[in-house]
Amino acid sequence: MSRPTAHARASSNRASLYDEITDKIISELEAGRVPWVQPWGTAAAKAPLAMPRNAATGRQYSGINVLILWGAVIEHGFPGQGWLTFRQALALGGNVRKGEHGTTVVYADRFVPDDEKKRAQETGENAQAVPFLKRFTVFNAAQCENLPDDVAAAAPPPPTGLIEPKVEDLIRATGIDFRIGGNQAFYVPALDYVQVPPPQAYFEPINWHRTALHELGHATGHPSRLGRDMTGSFGTKKYAFEELVAEMNAAFCCASLGIMPTVRHADYIGSWLEVLREDNRAIVRAASQASKAADWLLGFVPAEGVGAIAPSIDRRAA
Repeated sequence: MSRPTAHARASSNRASLYDEITDKIISELEAGRVPWVQPWGTAAAKAPLAMPRNAATGRQYSGINVLILWGAVIEHGFPGQGWLTFRQALALGGNVRKGEHGTTVVYADRFVPDDEKKRAQETGENAQAVPFLKRFTVFNAAQCENLPDDVAAAAPPPPTGLIEPKVEDLIRATGIDFRIGGNQAFYVPALDYVQVPPPQAYFEPINWHRTALHELGHATGHPSRLGRDMTGSFGTKKYAFEELVAEMNAAFCCASLGIMPTVRHADYIGSWLEVLREDNRAIVRAASQASKAADWLLGFVPAEGVGAIAPSIDRRAA
């Protein structure tokens, strides 16, 4: 009996990792919990509402790792969003406490298999790269000891007085045609504009900001920005996938701005489950696209005290 090749074993490991992540998200959705929103609505949430970051480099985690690390913070009751590898803790003069178990996060990349390189050489076509995930382990700063004070400390929540002005400044700075009026929130790809009802139309005014960030997430997909596939009509898997991207984008933006995320389209959970069950890479791709959308939008958050210079928001009635 022949043994599987290294390439075959690697392919199997990659598939099992995609399955592992997808199965966990599916089980959460089946239980009625939305992983990118649910943590912040529970009494178990002790950590400040924020994006997870590497405590050594300050770099924020992105994509599916946000959902993985948020879930770990809630599950274990960690007080902060800072994470380190075992070696990073040592390099900072600290160490992981004995008996602590890390959290597996993933690194996404692409490679070209040897047989594909050979095929490309023979046919003269471009070689097709294969996406893959690689595992590595991180520990919350609370699982470590002897770390420098500035690394061990949990980041304080952002001042509440800055939340709403920041969102409005962000909207202006993007240059996206943003209209306030009517009684429905939507984005029109063909005409490239967002429309959201006025804040007073919402039972909780903060929901206006969550809705605006969701619809702006759709607008990032325009060809002049990030160029996502926006051709899916209502009820299709493409449409459900784009809604998944916009939902997670809004959650990532909200967390970065100190606004508690919420579910804008809970009625889409069934269609999201259908997409995830059919494609074990869908949630990883959607989370990656959501991170890119959030990064694009948050790049317009002005520095403290600097007003926006773009035109004001169009408050027309529709």
